[in-house]
Amino acid sequence: MKLQPIIQSLLDTDLYKFNMDQVIFHKHTDLCGQYFFKCRNRDIVFTPEMEDEINAQIDRLCTLRFTKEELDYLRSIRFIKNDYVEFLRLWRPIRDYVTVSRTAEGELSVVVDGPLFSAMQFEIFLLEIINEVYFRMKYDYEVLRKSAEEKLDAKIKALNDGTYTFKFAEFGCRRRLSREWEDVVVKRLATETDKCVGTSNVYLAKKYNLTPIGTYAHEYVQMYQGIDKIPLAYTNHYAMKDWYEEYQGDNGTALTDTITTDLFLRDFNRSNVNNYSGVRHDSADPYEWGEKIIKHYESFGVDPKTKLLLFSDSLDFDRAQALYDYFKDRTKVSFGIGTFCSNDTCEKALNIVIKLQYVNGRPVAKLSDAPDKAMCRDENYLEYLKRSVEFRLEREK
Repeated sequence: MKLQPIIQSLLDTDLYKFNMDQVIFHKHTDLCGQYFFKCRNRDIVFTPEMEDEINAQIDRLCTLRFTKEELDYLRSIRFIKNDYVEFLRLWRPIRDYVTVSRTAEGELSVVVDGPLFSAMQFEIFLLEIINEVYFRMKYDYEVLRKSAEEKLDAKIKALNDGTYTFKFAEFGCRRRLSREWEDVVVKRLATETDKCVGTSNVYLAKKYNLTPIGTYAHEYVQMYQGIDKIPLAYTNHYAMKDWYEEYQGDNGTALTDTITTDLFLRDFNRSNVNNYSGVRHDSADPYEWGEKIIKHYESFGVDPKTKLLLFSDSLDFDRAQALYDYFKDRTKVSFGIGTFCSNDTCEKALNIVIKLQYVNGRPVAKLSDAPDKAMCRDENYLEYLKRSVEFRLEREK
């Protein structure tokens, strides 16, 4: 079964890939990275035919270049700088950086290895490819599509009849059912409701004249673990410092949980509280997290109603509504909803990730606020990082 090209534009990715890459382009071009794929679902089997199709899709991806129209669009985003856009005019995805294989039992292995400014761009493209290949080749796609349509109809009805009253952005690139289905979802949410404020998908934001939404991901903070001169427990400090220098308070929502929110708050000082418009939640109990962030703002005399809490951890619409009702009178609240927008079907979605694991040959890790979301290929390093975090937290009580 041969599929049509899944990635047809290099804009078909999350905005934060460009945001992070611009900082790397300006400050850290000496960094090299290794990314590894992981499927968190149990007993998922990728067939030899799926492996072949994934490789063929990556081959096609690596023939793409940014068009003039696409570059002009990136240039129109207020915080994307002209020199970075000119770099993208020359940039292309390089096939040699990506290796795909599978075990006899059908476990898929994907490794991306190259200069960080280039290797990091593969993540979303590869997840889009892997997910669509799996669902098209394992199931009857039309059955999946029909069930997705029925569920989307119900969501749109609920968004319009007052069942759901919150605003949100579509964050569905990485685990979407297909390219064409995410297109349908974004178009319908944007035109048939007044609740969708934008999308993380830059291609679809351009196509439908929506706001492209995103700041940075865990890999951005993780990469500072690979820089020799930076103490491990201070990577949030240096990550936020570089981000502010790059964007001067624009594009200013900080991710809290790369090496625990408790440690993040040690570096989220008065200056950063003022400089960043809000923070994003991505692991552990969202209510406890929200209370902790509100208390932190109040400790600096800052009105939480002037700051944004952005929730993005495995949200469905009911969970988002409950969070909105709980926090709406105390702070600004918004949501990034991914899989439950772009791959809500009669079959269980894949929980797949591609995570940065080495920088300049050194292991890096995401600790998270939820222990089961920690990911590191070097257990000794992971324990060392945990001790570094615990030591600073204990010392700065």
